[in-house]
Amino acid sequence: MSDQTPTPPTADAADPATSADAPDAPTSADAPVYAWAPVEPKPRKKHLGLWLGIPGGVLAVAAVATSLVLIAPGTAVAGVTIGGMTAGAAAEALTSRLAATTIQLATSDGEVTLTGAELGATIDADALAQQAYAQHPMWNLAQWNAEPLTATVTLDAATAEQALQDADPEAYADAADAAVSFDAASASYVVSPATDGQGIDLETVRSAVESAFNAGPATTISVGDETVAVAADVTTDEATQAAATLNGMLDVGGFYVGDERTVPIDRATLASWLTVSVADGSLTLSADADAIQATVDTLPGLVNRDAVNATVVTNSAGTVLETLDDGQNGLALGDTSGIADAFAARLAAGDAEYPLSVTETAFTTTTEYRHIDVNLTTQTATLYANDQVVQSYTISSGLSPNVTPTGDFTVFAHVRVQDMGAACTDPSRTDSYCTRNVPYVTYFAPDIAFHGASAFRSALGFPQSHGCVNMWNDDAEFVYNWAPTGTEVSVHY
Repeated sequence: MSDQTPTPPTADAADPATSADAPDAPTSADAPVYAWAPVEPKPRKKHLGLWLGIPGGVLAVAAVATSLVLIAPGTAVAGVTIGGMTAGAAAEALTSRLAATTIQLATSDGEVTLTGAELGATIDADALAQQAYAQHPMWNLAQWNAEPLTATVTLDAATAEQALQDADPEAYADAADAAVSFDAASASYVVSPATDGQGIDLETVRSAVESAFNAGPATTISVGDETVAVAADVTTDEATQAAATLNGMLDVGGFYVGDERTVPIDRATLASWLTVSVADGSLTLSADADAIQATVDTLPGLVNRDAVNATVVTNSAGTVLETLDDGQNGLALGDTSGIADAFAARLAAGDAEYPLSVTETAFTTTTEYRHIDVNLTTQTATLYANDQVVQSYTISSGLSPNVTPTGDFTVFAHVRVQDMGAACTDPSRTDSYCTRNVPYVTYFAPDIAFHGASAFRSALGFPQSHGCVNMWNDDAEFVYNWAPTGTEVSVHY
């Protein structure tokens, strides 16, 4: 064999053994002829064992995964076997079993069977199922066949009471709510007390359903129709409190300008605006805006007013001795639209004082300086207001030696009727006198006063008293009412 690499022969087009893809054969006559053949592919490795093993592995993984979400075999809640279930399926099973749980109610007409569904029985099935799985998962072999869990059953009160009343109507009597109404005779709200009703004890029934459910599917528990008192929705105490609130509203009801109840509302009228009713077991209050509007329409005529000036009596220093007129600001009511609706809302909330929006005009104060001039020479007493003569009266002053003192004095006391003279209290006194029932006494100096003398004087105009200024009774009454304490008195000749 030559060490030289042979040249592939040229393909013969007529030779079927050759192919366009085969190398050409050598052309030399002495060169050997080679037969070229394609390279066989390497044999593939057999994976039969691997493929045979995969299904078994999948099953093992699936079994492990399943054990992680299922509840352990032998687990039960309230007699319901939930082993091998998911928590969701277990919750459905528990709910279904509770709905089918029965009790026997003993009535006067015999026993009546009631189901959990009819009584509105519920449990927290999701929480129970989750608890069962948490405590007894399938993967934990030690938790298989554990002690059953128990459930707490609740009843929907309205559903249960209706079912029980349908089953045993004779065991039920309706309660009567307390009521509040307006009494026209007393012009106040009064209370009609509540009365209790009766019905089958729901707790006894609930406990029986719970016991039957926890005992297992084949258990039915009998209960009697013993009744308990059923309180009214609106109690006497609640009605009493509501009446007190309403009567307080009647006391202050009205339209206010500041603190002044400018337009009071009659108690019966205010009560006619109000309606007391029961909603959702409680007393509620509402007010009729249309009825209120009739009063609102009259407000301008009742509220609007001119200012009233005040008048006060003073002394020469300007000190106020007496107020003759308090004075009032003028008022002009603003827009009244919406007042009826707004007041209705306030009344419904328990507020019967409605503040009005007004424009005020301030009043002014007039002062009247009063004083009395007593002229002993002319035996007259002249009354002045702001230096203008109001009245001038004839008097009788003190006769010597009990002359009327001269000087400037002020009124310090008023006595409607008085006995005068020491002999009135000590009849043995011969150095004094006693004049009883002297009227309209106005003191301005110690033991010296203006007073009436009609009962014991036939004439005036000259000194004849024991020092006081005697006047006819009507004149003395005028001074008594006209000269307040602090009025200045000048006595002179």
